[in-house]
Amino acid sequence: MRLSLLFIVAGLAAATSVGPPKGSVVVVGGGTLGPDVLNRFIDLAGGPEAPIVLIPTANGANPQPANLVEENILRTAGLKNITILHTTDRRIADSKEFVAPLLKARGVWIAGGRQWRLVDSYLNTRTVRELRALLARGGVIGGSSAGASILSSYMVRGARSGNTIMMAPGYERGFGFLRNVAVDQHLLTRKRQNDLVAVVAAHPKLLGIGIDEKTAVIVHGDRFEVVGPSKVAIYENGKPYYFLSAGDRFDMKSRSRIQ
Repeated sequence: MRLSLLFIVAGLAAATSVGPPKGSVVVVGGGTLGPDVLNRFIDLAGGPEAPIVLIPTANGANPQPANLVEENILRTAGLKNITILHTTDRRIADSKEFVAPLLKARGVWIAGGRQWRLVDSYLNTRTVRELRALLARGGVIGGSSAGASILSSYMVRGARSGNTIMMAPGYERGFGFLRNVAVDQHLLTRKRQNDLVAVVAAHPKLLGIGIDEKTAVIVHGDRFEVVGPSKVAIYENGKPYYFLSAGDRFDMKSRSRIQ
């Protein structure tokens, strides 16, 4: 019986090569968050009473204002138990005291701004390890705009000098919850639909996912569903990119639509 269980667990681990083995990831292309996206996040976290952590660090404010736009949006959507987690000091981000709210959280939302600020503050710290542990407990991590790009293993637009630079040495590594993936955002709104082509050409193993505003992909394991009013684009090296719409499902491991 024990040997059979080990084979089952090993099979599940092997079957998930892109997304998290447990938990969910909500990747939003920026813009106004609609109820279609927010309600899914709340449901995945366990409902309005679920403990949620909001990480606003990408916005560049230090200290953070008392009245955060993203917190107001989450509370208006129905969430009642929100803790703000912010620092620009890596030593603090690596401390047990700082990550304590993550130990109880069922969901985390990473707000937009500039993704290099998230790298400088949190990459390779206890904070990211606890985010990964939250997924392992079956929780949900969501991010919008910069908070979306940081969720993948390869991070685009990370240059401190400006967000038009797609591949910035020293700022190309994200938190890695989506492996061998690069996520771009504000896709059609900012006319960025051709920008990921060069990224997947330079890094042929990557799957590029471009997400327009007000739209999200809801990831479970290696598969995602598109939610929202606009489009998601899929990029592979040597192939023309194409678009998915609300309700479409995609397998990131086989890199194919799910019929």
